Amino acid sequence: MNIFMYFISIFFLVYLFIPSSTEAACTDPAKPKVNWERCNFSEKNLSNRKLNKSILRETRFIRSNLSNSNLSFSIAVRAKFINTNAKNAIFNDAKLREADFTKANLSNVSFINADLRLARLFKANLKNANLTGAKIRGADLLNADLSGATWIDGNTVCSEGSIGQCQ
Repeated sequence: MNIFMYFISIFFLVYLFIPSSTEAACTDPAKPKVNWERCNFSEKNLSNRKLNKSILRETRFIRSNLSNSNLSFSIAVRAKFINTNAKNAIFNDAKLREADFTKANLSNVSFINADLRLARLFKANLKNANLTGAKIRGADLLNADLSGATWIDGNTVCSEGSIGQCQ
């Protein structure tokens, strides 16, 4: 019985101390398929980067610059994009459930087929954004500027002064 417990203990210690290949490495460079889960990139300049198909779950991009970046097919559930500049960024087919875009600059952003359910877009600038096919059930659009945005049906363009809802 003691030898059995010895092997179980060794196995447990090896499991604890050998890093998994799926663990986030917050020091990895910005590139497609990067795993930055639960990392903090607040106040960082990440403009013009290709982050498509990346794992960004619960990652913080508060006051960061993501302008002209591609985050298509990324998983950024519960990520924080508060006061982020993401002008001209691409979030096509991204999973952004419960993400927080409070006061973010999302002008000219593409959210085609993105999952924005329960996302917080309070006071976000969504001027001329493309929301075609986006899932927005439960999203908080309070005081969000949707002027010129293409609505989820892909046909409706929100009129100038559309605040909080597409008119």
